[in-house]
Formats: sequence, C-alpha cells, structure tokens
Amino acid sequence: MKLNILCRLEPGCLGPQGASKIDDFCQYIKQDMLALNSDSVTLNVVPRNDKSLPEIQFTVMGKMMTRKQAEQYLERLDQNLDNFEALFEDKLEKLIDKFMGY
Repeated sequence: MKLNILCRLEPGCLGPQGASKIDDFCQYIKQDMLALNSDSVTLNVVPRNDKSLPEIQFTVMGKMMTRKQAEQYLERLDQNLDNFEALFEDKLEKLIDKFMGY
C-alpha cells in the first residue's frame, strides 16, 4: 500500500504568465517527478486550477488522510514526509528554472 501524494501547483509559481504555462509545465516535469516515487510513495503533480481544492492531498487505497496521518504512515515505513517534501521542492525549483530558461 503506497501513500499517494497529489500536489496541485499554483500557476503563479511560473510567474505572471503562469496560468498559460502551468499545464505544459506539469506535463514537462511528469517524467522527472517519477524519480521521486518509491516502494512507499507515489507522487502526482497537476495544475491547481481550482483554488477550493487543497494544494497537497494524501491518500492510501483511495482513503483521504491528513498530513499528520501521512507522516505517521511513512514513519511506520521508516520514511520521513518532511525529507520527501524537501526533495520534491528542491527538484521542483530546479525544473521551474530549467523550464523558464533561467
């Protein structure tokens, strides 16, 4: 049973024209984000076009979990959610720079 993490990216992370680029960006990073998947975690990154939806959503076998529950779940598997998020954010920052041509 894997912890599924759905991360919805704000268009603003790509600057003022982000709304027109976010769909392409999410497709652009899809393969790179697969490298963060493991035996215990699956990551999916999509645009956050609906602000009423949470930025990050955790599920196991289709059941919604709070952040605290996700932390506890990973701790039982000798994993750390904060470490995973740090890896994700570092990779995301580099991919944004690459995509934007910085």
